[in-house]
Amino acid sequence: MLDAIAAAPQVDLKRRPEGRVRASVAGRIRWANAGWIVLLASLGLAAIGLYGISLSGGIDGYAGPLNAARLVQRQVMFIGMGLCCGLIAALVHFKYVARMSWMIAAVTIAMLVFVLIPFVPDVIVTPRNGARRWINFGLLDFQPSELAKVSFVIAIAAYLRYREGHRKLFGLAPPALIAIVPMVLILVEPDLGTSLLFLPVLLAMLIAAGARLAHLFGTVALGAVFAVLIVVVSLSQAKHDRYPLLRPHQVNRILAVIEQHQGDERHLQSRGFQGNQAQMLAGSGGMFGHEEHKSRALIEFSRVPEKQNDMIFAVIVNRFGLVGALVVAGLYIAWFWGAMVVAAVATHPFARLLAVGLGTMVLMQATINMGMTIGLLPITGITLPFVSYGGSSLLIAFVMVGLIVNVALRRPEYLWRPSFEFA
Repeated sequence: MLDAIAAAPQVDLKRRPEGRVRASVAGRIRWANAGWIVLLASLGLAAIGLYGISLSGGIDGYAGPLNAARLVQRQVMFIGMGLCCGLIAALVHFKYVARMSWMIAAVTIAMLVFVLIPFVPDVIVTPRNGARRWINFGLLDFQPSELAKVSFVIAIAAYLRYREGHRKLFGLAPPALIAIVPMVLILVEPDLGTSLLFLPVLLAMLIAAGARLAHLFGTVALGAVFAVLIVVVSLSQAKHDRYPLLRPHQVNRILAVIEQHQGDERHLQSRGFQGNQAQMLAGSGGMFGHEEHKSRALIEFSRVPEKQNDMIFAVIVNRFGLVGALVVAGLYIAWFWGAMVVAAVATHPFARLLAVGLGTMVLMQATINMGMTIGLLPITGITLPFVSYGGSSLLIAFVMVGLIVNVALRRPEYLWRPSFEFA
């Protein structure tokens, strides 16, 4: 026995098999994956956004008081910065992201609280239209509520990955609390549109984590009844100039949609102005839209507020018609489909929930924005992902892309800790 051991080839423990290590690491990367669909859809939407921002300048080249050409240049810079941030998000293994989830959440909550502190100088937190949402970092005004969308998904995914409590009715309370904290802070800013995204995303992630549908739908039904009561009470109190639950501009936006469907045109030049102008601009595009020069003229004289931001979908539809609207919607569907394929292939619970949450977040935001532009939903001031002008929204959107690609690149693990059931 000793002779056999002595005759065996000796291994130099000081020698590092670097070639084998590199081959092993390379073998764990899955280059053929659906994450590239998400990336390509994002770049396509960003390209459409650049053209839409240019169009928003009309004939004279000004989108409101701003030069559209300058906005396009800044948007290109934001896209480059976003791609760099997305690359970092793709390279750092999602397991480390899960470990840092509560630190990311704490930083986000601190920033959301910071913008609400009244004595912070306006140079640092610049109010716009009565809202305190932006922190001035010089190069761009960063919106913490955009970061909250990603940190919320990361926190929920990290919380649910190895738990089963959410299968019981009262076990839904902790995930709901994680959602309510940023929602309330964002509502106070006020930013109703962004806060509306959290609950549908939470619902999708709970379904993916195996929560009971009866519990979820029962909770959703109660929440819907509560929301309807808030709207009814707010509308009734608004007749007496009282706004105990919703702010005046929020009530006016709800009234504008109701009056539109009732054919009431008394307030088209006040609370119904933005929605009506956006619908007229989009509707005039018809099936195939207008030639560029004519479209620029229509856009310039439409007087649509925020046409480079919230209402950019109306600009695109005016130029390319219904066909253009379907192309934009198709890219968002491709984005969502790619994220869901990535989630289906992933075996790690955090990775799967991360892809589900981010995919739902982008799809819901796009749906709300397009719905409000064509008059199906109240105007909420929410941007169109990857398309609307804006630095912080574009950076966070590409971070979402990077996280999806992060999950897609990693092959399923051979052995992993038992997690929630997916059935």
